[in-house]
Amino acid sequence: MLDKSLGNILLENTALTEAQLEEGLLVQREKGIRLGEALIQLRFLKSEDILKAVSIQLGIPYLSSIDPENISSEAAHPVPINFAKKNELIPLAKYADRVEVAISDPCNIPALDDLRMIYGTNIRPMIATSAQITDAINTVYNRSTGADRTVMSDLQEENLENITQELEEPVDLLEADDEAPIIRLVNSLLFRSVKQKASDIHIEPFERDLVVRFRIDGVLYDIMHPPKKVQNSIISRIKIMANLNIAEKRLPQDGRIRIKIAGKDIDIRVSTLPTSFGESVVMRLLDKSKVLLDLGAIGVQGQALDMMLDLINRSHGIILVTGPTGSGKTTTLYAMLSQINTTDLKIITVEDPVEYQLPGINQIQVNPKIDLTFASALRSILRQDPDVVMIGEIRDKETAEIAIQASLTGHLVISTLHTNDSASSATRLIDMGVEPFLVASSVIGIIAQRLVRTICKDCRERYSPSDFELMQLGLKREDVADKFVYKAKGCSACLDTGYSGRLGVHEIMLMDDEVRAMVMKNADAPSIKKKAMEKGMKTLREVAADKVLQGETTIEEILRVTQEDVVRG
Repeated sequence: MLDKSLGNILLENTALTEAQLEEGLLVQREKGIRLGEALIQLRFLKSEDILKAVSIQLGIPYLSSIDPENISSEAAHPVPINFAKKNELIPLAKYADRVEVAISDPCNIPALDDLRMIYGTNIRPMIATSAQITDAINTVYNRSTGADRTVMSDLQEENLENITQELEEPVDLLEADDEAPIIRLVNSLLFRSVKQKASDIHIEPFERDLVVRFRIDGVLYDIMHPPKKVQNSIISRIKIMANLNIAEKRLPQDGRIRIKIAGKDIDIRVSTLPTSFGESVVMRLLDKSKVLLDLGAIGVQGQALDMMLDLINRSHGIILVTGPTGSGKTTTLYAMLSQINTTDLKIITVEDPVEYQLPGINQIQVNPKIDLTFASALRSILRQDPDVVMIGEIRDKETAEIAIQASLTGHLVISTLHTNDSASSATRLIDMGVEPFLVASSVIGIIAQRLVRTICKDCRERYSPSDFELMQLGLKREDVADKFVYKAKGCSACLDTGYSGRLGVHEIMLMDDEVRAMVMKNADAPSIKKKAMEKGMKTLREVAADKVLQGETTIEEILRVTQEDVVRG
């Protein structure tokens, strides 16, 4: 018998209010779901809050983290990976009188009963999040798949010719039983890239060498050098998986691979390019389970968050997110849409390609082959009575003009541009041929963005920066007097890079009357930027410097990612 209801525990231990609980109970009754699910759907609480409350209610320990290195293969081996993934559980340790198991749903009695039969002893459940359990399964069950060194050894020993086995359905690579060394090598590369959180895999042929590199947190790292003789076999295997023409080696090709790795849906965009010494392959990995749909999680904080929330809650106007390729613009767009995605708004997007599926939002992928371009799709979208329109990228005058007309007729339009800073975006639209008065009257805010690597908390070292470093950041010695400034060192947790993960830095230029007047006069970008700074805009480097003072990144990383035309002392 339970002493307290889950609702009362949540009221005592979380920020949940009585009104929110009542709304959650209403949704629970209407949809026939659990209270915790209802509160998560309403975004009142996170799954961790619910699990901690369930832990208190049932008297079952809650695990804030799981260290896969402490899980013995003996404990996990009797449980098939399919069963572990389906029930979101993993055995942690085996003792004489019990087996301790981490599980995301301690009320999953059938799964716990099955475990009692498998082990023939008592099962002691512990509560952990689905993400923690999936990551642990990912690591523990990989031990039996073999290391890259073994696969490379097989490649040296076997006589490799044509490998043309088709991949019919998305198959979890941890369950693949293919014995062909090439297939195992490609599977191993894909698994390792996901495990190390790589965004891209580069396979590059040179005269006497084949190089595989991963892009991790925006930086390329050399991973392995397979034998040159297996180059064609590796590339053919990847092209088969992506449904590309393996006989065509003279023209670039683009394809897509859909796979699962340890239960995670991974979408891979494949690009091949003929070079002097064979085809170069680049694979862009999109982990659908890892998309960040929260502005705070991508690094928007404090005043910048307030400004961004004010912009996206306007009824009309254009918001532009700008920055170079790979600076996280699309992720920011998705986070914005997720923030305002409610049942009383109709949101339509047109993208190239649709990277992540967002529930409750109508998403369109452009297809130039049938003349479904950004401009033609946008015209049709406006006849669908939308409140908010997201355009993947404004590439030409036609798209820009339709977006402006949409904003002037009562729609909120969110899009991206490729420019270096916020002020350059206004002049870029004018350069495209859009009239300055249209730009000034429609654009309500421009957000320039960069991604900086966050310093590894396990190995960072505190140090005193030099006067020259402080000058480059526009800081004075007294600015860091009571702050901790760190430099990257490197450890096993961060793969000896000194960094782990990335966050965004944002320069937000609001189009007030004075800035708008300068745009109408067709002023140059530096003049517009200077005026915006006088009105209180913080530049990318100034925002990034704050991240250094907060101990989130390093001066070296800031100087690598941001550029300033004028160094201020």
